[in-house]
Amino acid sequence: MKQMLFLALVLVAGGCAPLSIYHREGVRVAQMQADTTTCQVQALRDVPVANSLRRGPPRYVPGGRVCRSDGTCYSRGGFYLPGEIYTVDVNLPLRRRVEAQCMAARGYAPVTVPPCPGGVSRRVPPGQTEVLPALTPRSCVVRQQGGGWRIVTRAQ
Repeated sequence: MKQMLFLALVLVAGGCAPLSIYHREGVRVAQMQADTTTCQVQALRDVPVANSLRRGPPRYVPGGRVCRSDGTCYSRGGFYLPGEIYTVDVNLPLRRRVEAQCMAARGYAPVTVPPCPGGVSRRVPPGQTEVLPALTPRSCVVRQQGGGWRIVTRAQ
């Protein structure tokens, strides 16, 4: 149930989340996506996943005083719950740097484009960005149905 609620929140929030991509003005979006995939595969090959098991801290549950209906009471001792076991890919930060370095060598820079205000989003016709435009401080992104997006420049 918690996972379904989390997924629903991610889907709703995704419509108003900023867009983080690699950008090079004038490049087709399909080419940028292909270059990103190529660099991700190269980074994965050069810096493979290295999962490490970790355990979270234990949690103490304090005991308490328990009283019966006949008035006799006794104390119950507390106990510890072990920390949860999880995995961490210790190579992930390095792999991300290798990916970014690969994209930089191809002329891309990482950018984050903020979401457009509601008024702008409603006026933008449907469709997706096909060629990466020049970015300005007034650039914003409109999320489209199906996961696509359109970068526009707001009027002053």
